[in-house]
Amino acid sequence: MGFANLLTTIGVATARPAAILVVPVYAAGWAWFEPETFDWHACAVLAAWAMTFLIQRAAHRDTQAIHAKVDELLREHPEARSELEHVDEDEPEEIERRRRREQG
Repeated sequence: MGFANLLTTIGVATARPAAILVVPVYAAGWAWFEPETFDWHACAVLAAWAMTFLIQRAAHRDTQAIHAKVDELLREHPEARSELEHVDEDEPEEIERRRRREQG
């Protein structure tokens, strides 16, 4: 697995509902190992992490919904190219290269 694949895998994993469990586990570890630094700053850090996971989840949901809609359009439109149906399985850099080639 290349570095780009690893980053994609991590990004998808952070969009799973269970990923937010990292926040209370990290909070417990912080409170246990460095209780003298567990203050309002710690709460702000943990809130930022929680918001990041929630935003990642919402963005992933929206992206999956768009993909489902586009997939349906590609299946139903008689002139659509079938090779585009699975383009979302490629790495982002490959998708960008494909778009640049097709735009001229």
